[in-house]
Amino acid sequence: MPLWPGTPPGATNVPAGEQEHDTTTPSDNLIAGKRVARIGFVSKPTLAFYPAATGKNTGAAVVVFPGGAYRILAYDLEGTEVCDWLNSIGVNCALVKYRVPDAGPFPKYTQDLADAQRAVRIVRQHASEWQLDANRVGVLGFSAGGHLVAVLGAHAADAIYPAIDNTDKLSARPDFTLLIYPGYLELEDTHTVHPEVKPVALTPPSFLIQAEDDPVKVENAWVYYEALKQAKVPAEMHLYANGGHGYGLRPTKLPVTHWPDLAATWLRTLGITTP
Repeated sequence: MPLWPGTPPGATNVPAGEQEHDTTTPSDNLIAGKRVARIGFVSKPTLAFYPAATGKNTGAAVVVFPGGAYRILAYDLEGTEVCDWLNSIGVNCALVKYRVPDAGPFPKYTQDLADAQRAVRIVRQHASEWQLDANRVGVLGFSAGGHLVAVLGAHAADAIYPAIDNTDKLSARPDFTLLIYPGYLELEDTHTVHPEVKPVALTPPSFLIQAEDDPVKVENAWVYYEALKQAKVPAEMHLYANGGHGYGLRPTKLPVTHWPDLAATWLRTLGITTP
């Protein structure tokens, strides 16, 4: 479904020849031996709902934001495949195709944060119809999507766009967040968290994964974790020696690719997926 009725707030003109499409070329790298769908030029954001099987549905839901440096969205690697995993543990999934490019690290651009707020509100709006608990709606993001999750955690209550309907009366605050190899969280090699993602009292419990050899820099995870600790926000972080960046959920010989097991345990510990 479209996130917005009509023109999204902050919409920009789409140049001719830059309509949404899969930008992957034969020379692009494979992940765990498989192709990645790199969706670019998204100007009409959408939400796709993946329900958990009736017999396994815990009532919890996770809104997923793929990564891609705010230029593209790794829509299968960090999107549809994530929904398959979440459904397997009884969690409903809402996959967001947020606007890229002409968006990017907040606050220079606000379109992606507007899309994130709207997506969480839409999921809560449909809680009864989709058999969800509106008080167990979390968010999960990879790389740039992980940054967007952190931004949302700090700015969920901010009026990023003018309210347009009853959906916008609902809370955009996630009940929990998962940040997988996030980027843009450290302030320019200062070993401090970027002020625009600094946790606040409303920032929800958080789960972080990153590898020490991640070219995006492991400091992104640990400076954010320290900021969460200072703000007294419950958090769990797992750092690995090897793994790089952009592995999604595709298993390899490296232990970091088994992070979904840790995340599933964390969700049970929080009481999110506990019957």
